[in-house]
Amino acid sequence: MAEARQAVGFRFSLTSDGAEADLGAPVLQEIYLSGLRSWKRRLYRFRNDFLTGVYPASPLSWFFLFGAIQLAWFLQLDPSLGLMEKIKELLPEWGGQHHRLRGALAAALFASCLWGALIFTLHVALKLLLSYHGWLLEPHGAMSSPTKTWLALVRIFSGRHPMLFSYQRCLPRQPVPPVKDTVRKYLESVRPVLSDEDFNWMAVLAQEFLRLQASLLQWYLQLKSWWASNYVSDWWEEFVYLRSRNSLMVNSNYYMMDFLYVTPTPLQAARAGNAVHALLLYRHRLSRQEVPPTLLMEMRPLCSAQFEKIFNTTRVPGIQKDHIHHLCDSRHVAVFHRGRFFRVGTHSRNGLLSPRALEQQFQRILDDPSPACPHEEHLAALTAAPRGTWAQLRRSVKTRAAEALEAVEGAAFFVSLDSKPAGLTKEDPAASLDAYAHALLAGQGHDRWFDKSFTLIVFSNGKLGLSVEHSWADCPVSGHMWEFTLATECFQLGYSADGHCKGNPDPTLPQPQRLYWDLPDKIHPSISLALTGAKTLSGNIDCHVFPFSHFGKSFIKRCYLSPDSFIQMALQLAHFRDRGQFCLTYESVMTRLFLEGRTETVRSCTREACNFVRAMEDDEKTDPQCLALFRAAVDKHQALMKAAMTGQGVDRHLFALYIVSQFLRLQSPFLAQVHSEQWQLATSQIPVQQTHLFDIHNYPDYVSSGGGFGPADDHGYGISYIFMGDDMITFHISSKKSSTKTDSHRLGQHIEDALLDVGSLFQAGQGLKCRRRGSREKNSGYKCGSLSSQTQSFRTPTTSTDF
Repeated sequence: MAEARQAVGFRFSLTSDGAEADLGAPVLQEIYLSGLRSWKRRLYRFRNDFLTGVYPASPLSWFFLFGAIQLAWFLQLDPSLGLMEKIKELLPEWGGQHHRLRGALAAALFASCLWGALIFTLHVALKLLLSYHGWLLEPHGAMSSPTKTWLALVRIFSGRHPMLFSYQRCLPRQPVPPVKDTVRKYLESVRPVLSDEDFNWMAVLAQEFLRLQASLLQWYLQLKSWWASNYVSDWWEEFVYLRSRNSLMVNSNYYMMDFLYVTPTPLQAARAGNAVHALLLYRHRLSRQEVPPTLLMEMRPLCSAQFEKIFNTTRVPGIQKDHIHHLCDSRHVAVFHRGRFFRVGTHSRNGLLSPRALEQQFQRILDDPSPACPHEEHLAALTAAPRGTWAQLRRSVKTRAAEALEAVEGAAFFVSLDSKPAGLTKEDPAASLDAYAHALLAGQGHDRWFDKSFTLIVFSNGKLGLSVEHSWADCPVSGHMWEFTLATECFQLGYSADGHCKGNPDPTLPQPQRLYWDLPDKIHPSISLALTGAKTLSGNIDCHVFPFSHFGKSFIKRCYLSPDSFIQMALQLAHFRDRGQFCLTYESVMTRLFLEGRTETVRSCTREACNFVRAMEDDEKTDPQCLALFRAAVDKHQALMKAAMTGQGVDRHLFALYIVSQFLRLQSPFLAQVHSEQWQLATSQIPVQQTHLFDIHNYPDYVSSGGGFGPADDHGYGISYIFMGDDMITFHISSKKSSTKTDSHRLGQHIEDALLDVGSLFQAGQGLKCRRRGSREKNSGYKCGSLSSQTQSFRTPTTSTDF
């Protein structure tokens, strides 16, 4: 998502005015420290897993094994083949009366050794099985005999009722691809967007890199892959996110929306009470590892490491590098309302506060007439300032207001009670939805604490949203939490007929604690300057959100195509019509098939995609010809996506090679050129992961409408999309108003027209719309339909408390 901009921007922290002193450390030392961090995390996980019994074989199996050995010994059978007698001989003599105790101790030691050997064997076998990726590379709907055998073995060795971190030690490590393959794939990916002269020059640089530097850099990466858990993820987190000195707002954070058409209650405090309670229920399940691991095809586990830092986490600014501060537990949330900060406890002596009690606390804040203190109202704008500036100012804040700062940074998460309504309105659906997206992404610049792992935003009309900091995890993880929250607060907790949370208030609860900031006078101009910068950045973002309801996932699957690949090719067509040229396209895909994997880039602008787009713009091409080229482009995209998921992508490998070259102070013109590339089209799909939580047939409106992020380039677009049920796709588009080359609404119209044009190529979509191709579309602005046509996708928003 927003990682595309960060991937380009991290170079500034590698220059001499950044962290040069740190990067001068020997590369072997850095690799050693990476491995050390990995091993510390593994030891922590081992303790947690052991205490909660998360093994393929439960710890109870040890007692079963010990009992079986004792029973066999009682029946005068020796399953140890004499080993227990040898163990008894090694034990000290305690006298005749302790003979049975020595026998039991010997049996326990033998049972422990045998149990440990069985578990180790199980782990090794499962890791070897999970290293097989042939199932992913096979055609859809076809399964070979080796894959069927593999599937049966995975089910046998996986155990029953796995918990969240059950598979962590069984996941394979992300492989380091052959450097020649990576360079070859890279050159293939840039061929469509480079002139012949530029491509030939790039090919010469690539050959020089392979001849002079590649083998040395690759050796260091291989060394790290053997020692550390993942050869790239920790560097990705550090250099792409934590060393970035840009503002988090718009550049790094992303947002997630509420239900599109439904607001369960119009009462702000009630919605906040249920949502906070649902989030804390999710945290409780996380701490007990009761959240089941994510499984692809219900059998291939994904890495769960990113779930550890969802709650109680803050990104603390530093002069050269930020760091992520995570607490084991927190029993309060920090709340912002009308320029004031509050500390709201989430637990009582009896445990977690009920939704009605939380609603009561939030209502007390809403009813509090006290004004904000001077400069307190805009204090949070500092978290939207450049990171180095905020790091320096934070020292002054911590010196004078340590308690208040600790309450905010140590909270489970941040809650913003906005004073304005948001969401879809029937009076102006298109503009209201765009304003809703903008409010979630940037707000007013001073009403979000952007350092927190996420901010829950509750608007005055009961609409919800999330603003998520990106460094600690990627969108599927926060999306998993958000799906649980929406389903739980609406379907399980529910609301009474008058819109309040169910249950009774608790008048014995103390008032929410007001946080006071004793700010030094010298910080006041800095707050004003940070607010001005935040408002400038916020005002420059052009957000556009629209639901496409002409067809959805079910139509695409009836055409025997991948829904994601279908959308990506339509985006290529839409962008070409918008800009008249092709560009590097960033699509984020997960690599969580591997231990501590995060993401990889799929370069969707391929030669096959360009051939399809040119055919669509050529009046001489027939529908069958365009369709054949479209299928070829989709097949190529699918191949790239599968390669990226299995660790054979391009960009993360080149990124890691570049980092090693910086440590070694090796100048590589090829890697420098790769790193300087700009992504004018950054895309991402928001996955729906827990379909069982929503009844899309009986309640089709109760589905999350996804989220979005800022553009990766000042003259580019950021596009995310989500398949809402079977028959709707919601798009989130962002760009910079300062750019004369981009217009989010214009691109939105091109996307709608491109989808209809591509859909009409298929027999099932002949009635969608008359296609308009070729020279007819090269009139000014290329208008196919009108912007008002998008509003036909909107239905009337409703408020419901039927649950």
